[in-house]
Amino acid sequence: MNLLIKLLITTVLVVIISRFLPGVEVTSYKSAFIIAIVLALLNLFLKPILVLLTIPATIITLGLFLLVINAVIILIGDSLVDGFAVSGFWTALFFSIILSISQSILNGIFVDKK
Repeated sequence: MNLLIKLLITTVLVVIISRFLPGVEVTSYKSAFIIAIVLALLNLFLKPILVLLTIPATIITLGLFLLVINAVIILIGDSLVDGFAVSGFWTALFFSIILSISQSILNGIFVDKK
């Protein structure tokens, strides 16, 4: 149940952020739900590999390179989902920062803690 709530939160946030952030386009709610699933899968499988491969850069930048990894994940999701478009790296970076902060807040409110 928590997974479904998290996916719905991400879907709603993707739609809301795309309305306010220029350079991010979502054509439908179905595309927003699909990008939520794709981002969840990319964060589950690809992100740990990227973090492991970029440990030196992450250490040198005191962890800020993780923001770059998040932006790359967004850009990969952009290339995989047809109804979702991000205009460039900086837009993906801002999108990932806003999405991460919003997800933290809303998951803390709505997701059950055990």
